Amino acid sequence: MKTIIAPSLLSADFTNLDSEITKMENAGADWLHFDVMDGHFVPNISFGVPVLKSIKGKFNLINDVHIMISDPYFYASKFIKAGAQILTFHYEACKNDNDVFRTIDLIHSYGAKAGLSIKPGTPIFKIFPFLYSLDLVLIMSVEPGFGGQAFIEDSIDKIAILSKKIKQNNIKCLIEVDGGINGETGKKCVEAGANILVAGSYLFGHDDVEERINKLKL
Repeated sequence: MKTIIAPSLLSADFTNLDSEITKMENAGADWLHFDVMDGHFVPNISFGVPVLKSIKGKFNLINDVHIMISDPYFYASKFIKAGAQILTFHYEACKNDNDVFRTIDLIHSYGAKAGLSIKPGTPIFKIFPFLYSLDLVLIMSVEPGFGGQAFIEDSIDKIAILSKKIKQNNIKCLIEVDGGINGETGKKCVEAGANILVAGSYLFGHDDVEERINKLKL
């Protein structure tokens, strides 16, 4: 399958949000990635339910929502009702494995797809117990909290290990990568086994968006 491209709204011009999203859609993007930050789980605050709700049903892109918040179980239903079709939460935000499983089950009960994300410092094997229940795993290739950071090269090893685990066990779970993605790092990620690339500053603010997206669609 062709690599799925998910522009990160964090890098968009919020004074022209509709036109920014339309530009990405027309350029061939597949998903729209929402980075939700609460200022507690990560040291930054971005946007939440109102922004997602404001664009619900206006575009043909899949709403891929990544909640970097301290209580994913409490907020999950609110984001799904606001328009999240894929909801990804953090392994590190959960108290234990049971907390992870119940959050996955809750997301599925509302009809959305469930994703689990890990920070760069979390070993990849920590999420192996959940793979059969997940629709995707999001590997952070920068420290979550701010856009425009440099890609962490160790992420390639994580992708490769996870991809091997998924293939060996015939698991239906996609691999998404977010952080420092550009034409060069995106290629490395796909070669290692990534299915979805999240890109922010590499796409937004440029006139040659279609060319950049095509470069990522390996």
